[in-house]
Amino acid sequence: MNASTRLILVLVLLFCGLSSTYTLQETEQAILTQFGRPVGGLVTEPGLHFKVPFVWVVHRFDKRWLEFDGDSNEIPTKDKKYIWVDTYARWRISDPLRFFQAVRDERGAQVRLDGVVDGETRNAVASFDLLEVVRTSNREFQLNEELAGIGSAEAMAATETGREKIQQIVLEKAAKITPEFGVELVDVRFKRINYVDSVQQKVFERMISERRRIAERSRSEGQGRAAEIRGQKERDVLAATSVGYRQAQELKGKADAQATAIYARAYGKDPDFYQFVKSMETLEATLNEGSTVVLSTDSELLKFLKGPGRN
Repeated sequence: MNASTRLILVLVLLFCGLSSTYTLQETEQAILTQFGRPVGGLVTEPGLHFKVPFVWVVHRFDKRWLEFDGDSNEIPTKDKKYIWVDTYARWRISDPLRFFQAVRDERGAQVRLDGVVDGETRNAVASFDLLEVVRTSNREFQLNEELAGIGSAEAMAATETGREKIQQIVLEKAAKITPEFGVELVDVRFKRINYVDSVQQKVFERMISERRRIAERSRSEGQGRAAEIRGQKERDVLAATSVGYRQAQELKGKADAQATAIYARAYGKDPDFYQFVKSMETLEATLNEGSTVVLSTDSELLKFLKGPGRN
Protein backbone atom coordinates (compact mmCIF):
# COMPACT_ATOMS: atom_id res chain seq x y z
CA MET A 1 0.00 0.00 0.00
CA ASN A 2 1.57 3.18 -1.14
CA ALA A 3 1.48 6.54 0.65
CA SER A 4 -1.36 7.97 -1.45
CA THR A 5 -3.63 5.03 -0.70
CA ARG A 6 -2.90 5.26 3.00
CA LEU A 7 -3.69 8.98 2.99
CA ILE A 8 -7.01 8.39 1.25
CA LEU A 9 -7.88 5.62 3.73
CA VAL A 10 -7.10 7.91 6.68
CA LEU A 11 -9.25 10.66 5.26
CA VAL A 12 -12.16 8.28 4.70
CA LEU A 13 -11.91 6.91 8.24
CA LEU A 14 -11.69 10.46 9.64
CA PHE A 15 -14.74 11.55 7.67
CA CYS A 16 -16.71 8.49 8.81
CA GLY A 17 -15.67 9.19 12.40
CA LEU A 18 -16.82 12.78 12.23
CA SER A 19 -20.08 11.76 10.59
CA SER A 20 -20.79 9.26 13.37
CA THR A 21 -20.64 11.88 16.19
CA TYR A 22 -22.53 15.02 17.10
CA THR A 23 -22.51 17.47 20.02
CA LEU A 24 -25.43 18.93 21.97
CA GLN A 25 -25.27 22.23 23.84
CA GLU A 26 -26.82 22.82 27.27
CA THR A 27 -29.78 24.58 25.65
CA GLU A 28 -30.47 21.86 23.06
CA GLN A 29 -32.31 18.59 22.74
CA ALA A 30 -32.41 16.31 19.70
CA ILE A 31 -34.10 13.44 17.94
CA LEU A 32 -32.60 11.16 15.31
CA THR A 33 -34.37 10.07 12.14
CA GLN A 34 -33.62 7.43 9.58
CA PHE A 35 -35.19 8.12 6.21
CA GLY A 36 -37.68 10.45 7.90
CA ARG A 37 -38.66 8.05 10.69
CA PRO A 38 -37.52 8.65 14.29
CA VAL A 39 -34.97 6.25 15.79
CA GLY A 40 -33.08 6.06 19.03
CA GLY A 41 -35.44 8.16 21.19
CA LEU A 42 -35.03 11.66 22.61
CA VAL A 43 -31.54 12.95 23.41
CA THR A 44 -31.39 15.60 26.12
CA GLU A 45 -27.95 15.21 27.71
CA PRO A 46 -25.38 17.77 26.54
CA GLY A 47 -22.03 16.56 25.23
CA LEU A 48 -20.70 14.19 22.58
CA HIS A 49 -23.02 11.52 21.13
CA PHE A 50 -22.74 8.84 18.46
CA LYS A 51 -24.96 7.95 15.52
CA VAL A 52 -24.94 5.83 12.42
CA PRO A 53 -23.08 7.90 9.81
CA PHE A 54 -24.82 8.99 6.61
CA VAL A 55 -28.07 7.28 7.69
CA TRP A 56 -29.20 8.94 10.91
CA VAL A 57 -30.00 12.65 10.75
CA VAL A 58 -29.84 14.85 13.86
CA HIS A 59 -32.70 17.34 14.45
CA ARG A 60 -31.93 19.87 17.18
CA PHE A 61 -34.55 21.78 19.18
CA ASP A 62 -34.27 24.52 21.80
CA LYS A 63 -34.97 23.61 25.43
CA ARG A 64 -35.55 27.19 26.55
CA TRP A 65 -38.75 29.20 26.83
CA LEU A 66 -39.35 30.89 23.48
CA GLU A 67 -41.16 34.09 22.53
CA PHE A 68 -44.28 34.35 20.44
CA ASP A 69 -45.08 37.87 19.24
CA GLY A 70 -48.34 37.90 17.33
CA ASP A 71 -49.63 40.40 14.81
CA SER A 72 -52.27 43.00 15.68
CA ASN A 73 -55.78 41.81 14.87
CA GLU A 74 -58.99 43.77 14.50
CA ILE A 75 -61.55 42.28 16.90
CA PRO A 76 -65.07 43.45 17.84
CA THR A 77 -65.99 43.47 21.53
CA LYS A 78 -69.31 42.39 22.96
CA ASP A 79 -70.55 46.00 22.94
CA LYS A 80 -69.66 46.30 19.22
CA LYS A 81 -66.53 48.41 19.55
CA TYR A 82 -63.78 47.47 17.11
CA ILE A 83 -60.28 47.39 18.57
CA TRP A 84 -56.77 46.27 17.64
CA VAL A 85 -55.42 43.58 19.97
CA ASP A 86 -51.69 42.77 19.93
CA THR A 87 -50.72 39.60 21.84
CA TYR A 88 -47.55 37.87 22.91
CA ALA A 89 -46.88 34.55 24.64
CA ARG A 90 -44.17 32.30 26.10
CA TRP A 91 -43.84 28.67 25.01
CA ARG A 92 -41.41 25.79 24.81
CA ILE A 93 -41.02 22.48 23.02
CA SER A 94 -42.32 19.88 25.46
CA ASP A 95 -42.44 16.88 23.12
CA PRO A 96 -39.72 17.14 20.43
CA LEU A 97 -40.88 14.04 18.56
CA ARG A 98 -44.46 15.21 18.24
CA PHE A 99 -43.19 18.72 17.54
CA PHE A 100 -41.07 17.43 14.66
CA GLN A 101 -43.89 15.34 13.24
CA ALA A 102 -46.48 18.17 13.50
CA VAL A 103 -44.67 21.40 12.66
CA ARG A 104 -41.06 20.38 11.82
CA ASP A 105 -39.39 23.53 13.22
CA GLU A 106 -39.89 26.76 15.19
CA ARG A 107 -41.19 28.66 12.17
CA GLY A 108 -43.96 26.11 11.72
CA ALA A 109 -44.73 26.33 15.43
CA GLN A 110 -45.05 30.12 15.23
CA VAL A 111 -47.58 29.72 12.45
CA ARG A 112 -49.64 27.23 14.47
CA LEU A 113 -49.42 29.35 17.61
CA ASP A 114 -50.59 32.38 15.69
CA GLY A 115 -53.72 30.52 14.65
CA VAL A 116 -54.41 29.11 18.11
CA VAL A 117 -53.71 32.24 20.17
CA ASP A 118 -55.41 34.52 17.66
CA GLY A 119 -58.53 32.34 17.56
CA GLU A 120 -58.89 32.07 21.32
CA THR A 121 -58.20 35.80 21.71
CA ARG A 122 -61.00 36.59 19.27
CA ASN A 123 -63.42 34.32 21.11
CA ALA A 124 -62.53 35.80 24.50
CA VAL A 125 -62.57 39.49 23.48
CA ALA A 126 -65.86 39.08 21.62
CA SER A 127 -67.43 37.72 24.83
CA PHE A 128 -66.76 40.84 26.92
CA ASP A 129 -67.34 44.58 26.76
CA LEU A 130 -64.45 46.92 25.99
CA LEU A 131 -64.30 48.08 29.60
CA GLU A 132 -63.64 44.50 30.75
CA VAL A 133 -60.85 44.05 28.20
CA VAL A 134 -59.10 47.29 29.16
CA ARG A 135 -59.42 47.45 32.94
CA THR A 136 -57.89 44.97 35.39
CA SER A 137 -59.61 45.93 38.67
CA ASN A 138 -62.19 48.15 40.33
CA ARG A 139 -59.68 50.33 42.14
CA GLU A 140 -60.87 53.82 42.91
CA PHE A 141 -59.32 56.70 41.03
CA GLN A 142 -59.80 60.43 41.08
CA LEU A 143 -62.48 61.70 38.74
CA ASN A 144 -60.81 64.68 37.13
CA GLU A 145 -62.40 67.26 34.88
CA GLU A 146 -61.34 65.62 31.63
CA LEU A 147 -62.71 62.23 32.59
CA ALA A 148 -65.94 63.82 33.72
CA GLY A 149 -66.27 65.43 30.31
CA ILE A 150 -65.51 62.31 28.29
CA GLY A 151 -67.92 60.10 30.23
CA SER A 152 -67.51 59.36 33.90
CA ALA A 153 -70.43 56.93 34.08
CA GLU A 154 -68.79 54.56 31.60
CA ALA A 155 -65.32 54.91 33.08
CA MET A 156 -66.48 54.36 36.66
CA ALA A 157 -68.58 51.29 35.88
CA ALA A 158 -67.72 48.16 37.87
CA THR A 159 -65.54 45.47 36.27
CA GLU A 160 -66.69 41.90 36.79
CA THR A 161 -63.97 39.96 34.93
CA GLY A 162 -61.16 42.28 33.91
CA ARG A 163 -58.21 42.06 31.57
CA GLU A 164 -56.13 39.68 33.68
CA LYS A 165 -58.85 37.05 33.85
CA ILE A 166 -59.60 37.37 30.13
CA GLN A 167 -55.92 36.73 29.40
CA GLN A 168 -56.09 33.71 31.67
CA ILE A 169 -59.11 32.41 29.77
CA VAL A 170 -57.19 32.70 26.50
CA LEU A 171 -54.20 30.90 28.03
CA GLU A 172 -56.24 28.04 29.47
CA LYS A 173 -58.08 27.35 26.23
CA ALA A 174 -55.02 27.72 24.00
CA ALA A 175 -52.88 25.56 26.32
CA LYS A 176 -55.29 22.66 25.79
CA ILE A 177 -54.61 22.77 22.03
CA THR A 178 -50.85 23.31 21.83
CA PRO A 179 -49.84 19.84 23.20
CA GLU A 180 -51.20 18.44 19.93
CA PHE A 181 -48.06 19.70 18.23
CA GLY A 182 -45.65 19.19 21.13
CA VAL A 183 -45.73 22.71 22.57
CA GLU A 184 -46.32 23.84 26.15
CA LEU A 185 -47.87 27.31 26.41
CA VAL A 186 -47.17 29.04 29.71
CA ASP A 187 -48.24 32.66 29.32
CA VAL A 188 -50.45 34.83 27.08
CA ARG A 189 -50.67 38.62 27.40
CA PHE A 190 -52.32 41.51 25.61
CA LYS A 191 -49.35 43.66 24.70
CA ARG A 192 -51.41 46.48 23.26
CA ILE A 193 -55.09 47.37 22.86
CA ASN A 194 -56.21 50.29 20.71
CA TYR A 195 -59.20 51.52 18.75
CA VAL A 196 -59.33 50.93 15.01
CA ASP A 197 -58.53 54.02 12.94
CA SER A 198 -62.13 55.10 12.29
CA VAL A 199 -63.16 54.83 15.94
CA GLN A 200 -59.86 56.31 17.11
CA GLN A 201 -60.46 59.42 15.00
CA LYS A 202 -63.89 59.89 16.58
CA VAL A 203 -62.40 59.49 20.05
CA PHE A 204 -59.73 62.09 19.25
CA GLU A 205 -62.37 64.49 17.94
CA ARG A 206 -64.38 64.00 21.10
CA MET A 207 -61.34 64.61 23.26
CA ILE A 208 -60.49 67.76 21.29
CA SER A 209 -64.07 69.01 21.71
CA GLU A 210 -63.95 68.41 25.46
CA ARG A 211 -60.59 70.16 25.75
CA ARG A 212 -61.97 73.14 23.86
CA ARG A 213 -65.01 73.24 26.12
CA ILE A 214 -62.78 73.18 29.20
CA ALA A 215 -60.53 75.89 27.70
CA GLU A 216 -63.53 78.07 26.84
CA ARG A 217 -64.90 77.73 30.34
CA SER A 218 -61.51 78.62 31.84
CA ARG A 219 -61.29 81.58 29.47
CA SER A 220 -64.77 82.77 30.50
CA GLU A 221 -63.91 82.41 34.17
CA GLY A 222 -60.73 84.40 33.59
CA GLN A 223 -62.60 87.15 31.76
CA GLY A 224 -65.17 87.32 34.55
CA ARG A 225 -62.46 87.54 37.16
CA ALA A 226 -60.69 90.25 35.14
CA ALA A 227 -63.93 92.26 34.91
CA GLU A 228 -64.42 91.88 38.65
CA ILE A 229 -60.89 93.14 39.32
CA ARG A 230 -61.35 96.10 36.95
CA GLY A 231 -64.68 96.98 38.62
CA GLN A 232 -63.10 96.85 42.05
CA LYS A 233 -60.25 99.04 40.80
CA GLU A 234 -62.69 101.62 39.43
CA ARG A 235 -64.60 101.63 42.71
CA ASP A 236 -61.38 102.09 44.65
CA VAL A 237 -60.30 104.94 42.36
CA LEU A 238 -63.73 106.59 42.62
CA ALA A 239 -63.70 106.28 46.39
CA ALA A 240 -60.20 107.74 46.60
CA THR A 241 -61.17 110.57 44.24
CA SER A 242 -64.29 111.34 46.26
CA VAL A 243 -62.33 111.50 49.48
CA GLY A 244 -59.73 113.76 47.86
CA TYR A 245 -62.41 116.01 46.35
CA ARG A 246 -64.19 116.29 49.68
CA GLN A 247 -60.97 117.11 51.49
CA ALA A 248 -60.06 119.72 48.81
CA GLN A 249 -63.49 121.34 49.11
CA GLU A 250 -63.18 121.43 52.88
CA LEU A 251 -59.75 123.07 52.62
CA LYS A 252 -61.03 125.49 50.00
CA GLY A 253 -64.00 126.37 52.21
CA LYS A 254 -61.74 126.99 55.15
CA ALA A 255 -59.45 129.12 52.98
CA ASP A 256 -62.41 131.13 51.65
CA ALA A 257 -63.68 131.63 55.17
CA GLN A 258 -60.29 132.80 56.36
CA ALA A 259 -59.98 135.11 53.32
CA THR A 260 -63.44 136.51 53.96
CA ALA A 261 -62.56 137.10 57.59
CA ILE A 262 -59.36 138.85 56.57
CA TYR A 263 -61.24 140.94 54.03
CA ALA A 264 -63.86 141.79 56.64
CA ARG A 265 -61.26 142.90 59.13
CA ALA A 266 -59.48 144.96 56.48
CA TYR A 267 -62.76 146.56 55.40
CA GLY A 268 -63.58 147.37 58.99
CA LYS A 269 -60.28 149.15 59.53
CA ASP A 270 -60.23 151.20 56.29
CA PRO A 271 -63.30 150.87 54.04
CA ASP A 272 -61.92 153.26 51.41
CA PHE A 273 -58.70 151.31 51.04
CA TYR A 274 -60.61 148.02 50.86
CA GLN A 275 -62.85 149.41 48.16
CA PHE A 276 -59.81 150.67 46.24
CA VAL A 277 -58.09 147.23 46.38
CA LYS A 278 -61.19 145.41 45.19
CA SER A 279 -61.66 147.89 42.38
CA MET A 280 -58.06 147.42 41.23
CA GLU A 281 -58.49 143.61 41.27
CA THR A 282 -61.63 143.96 39.19
CA LEU A 283 -59.87 146.19 36.67
CA GLU A 284 -56.93 143.81 36.47
CA ALA A 285 -59.22 140.85 35.85
CA THR A 286 -61.34 142.55 33.20
CA LEU A 287 -58.89 144.79 31.32
CA ASN A 288 -55.81 144.01 29.28
CA GLU A 289 -53.49 146.00 27.01
CA GLY A 290 -55.42 147.71 24.24
CA SER A 291 -58.80 147.42 25.93
CA THR A 292 -61.24 150.29 25.58
CA VAL A 293 -63.65 151.03 28.42
CA VAL A 294 -66.52 153.50 28.39
CA LEU A 295 -67.51 154.66 31.88
CA SER A 296 -70.15 157.07 33.05
CA THR A 297 -69.14 160.04 35.11
CA ASP A 298 -70.77 158.57 38.18
CA SER A 299 -68.99 155.17 37.89
CA GLU A 300 -67.31 153.94 41.03
CA LEU A 301 -64.30 152.80 39.01
CA LEU A 302 -63.84 156.18 37.37
CA LYS A 303 -63.03 158.02 40.55
CA PHE A 304 -60.00 155.72 41.15
CA LEU A 305 -58.70 156.48 37.70
CA LYS A 306 -58.69 160.23 38.30
CA GLY A 307 -55.84 161.92 40.02
CA PRO A 308 -55.69 162.31 43.79
CA GLY A 309 -58.27 164.66 45.17
CA ARG A 310 -60.15 164.80 41.82
CA ASN A 311 -63.79 163.81 41.68
